[in-house]
Amino acid sequence: MTGHHRLVDPAAEHRYVITLSCPDTTGIVARIATFLADAGGWIVEAGYHSDPGTGWFFTRQVVRADSLPFDARELRERFASVAAKLGGDTTWTVTDTREPKRIVLLVSEEAHCMHDILGRVAAGELPVRLAAVIGNHDGLGPIVRAHGVPFHHVPFPPPGGDPQARTAAKAEAFAEVGRLVDQHDPHAVVLARFMQILPPELCRAWAGRAINIHHSFLPSFVGARPYHQAYARGVKLIGATCHYVTPELDAGPIIEQDVIRVDHGDTAADMVRRGRDIERLVLARGLRWHLEDRVLVHGNKTVVFP
Repeated sequence: MTGHHRLVDPAAEHRYVITLSCPDTTGIVARIATFLADAGGWIVEAGYHSDPGTGWFFTRQVVRADSLPFDARELRERFASVAAKLGGDTTWTVTDTREPKRIVLLVSEEAHCMHDILGRVAAGELPVRLAAVIGNHDGLGPIVRAHGVPFHHVPFPPPGGDPQARTAAKAEAFAEVGRLVDQHDPHAVVLARFMQILPPELCRAWAGRAINIHHSFLPSFVGARPYHQAYARGVKLIGATCHYVTPELDAGPIIEQDVIRVDHGDTAADMVRRGRDIERLVLARGLRWHLEDRVLVHGNKTVVFP
């Protein structure tokens, strides 16, 4: 077994996961519960959220697969008629936990987030198949290939030189990245400290699938060496934010955040190390919740079911 083929745990219970968001009204829970009960569905998890500010309703239901007399495909077909009665803007999904999801990582030179995901996939801690890693530098290639995962190097033009030529070369590089990613049709595109800004067309193509991680100093410490800037200002908290990628830089719907405390005895190097620790953890949490269909997006906000 190579590192990128994450096999389903045979001991794990086979389940179907239903998510739905729709205009809020009375009777939604009853309709879904009645539909599942009539089919013999055994609900093992159920989460609900009603947002009075937007008038929107969200739910995530998990059903034992062996309690239903049909498969996930037929469940989708039958549930479509339930969802159709809840309003034209209703969105919903039905996923099968026996069908491993695929992810692609985008990386540059910082390896800590990539190392963490490689390790979690190899240990079977993420319900995922790591299809490929794509880097705009080639230094991480040997590490990735040692895990049995394909690595693709797509060079980007360095700073300086003719602006028009650089813009054209960058567009060509992103086109190649897009081609490599799309051939795997991944459920998530993870920017694991990928130090390039995705162009709007890729943000739109991967909307709700592209996941990024960044330090939580923004917008206070913009640009290079943010931890050193924070050290110079004597900050007491450092953190990280995991969010979906949108054309507006670092402003997409937030999936997860966390912070850790630092003090006057910590050096800039200590802060960098601790910052990497929290980035790893927050990205892993956000990615897991996305893969488990726990994150529902509405506008620029998320509902994350525990």
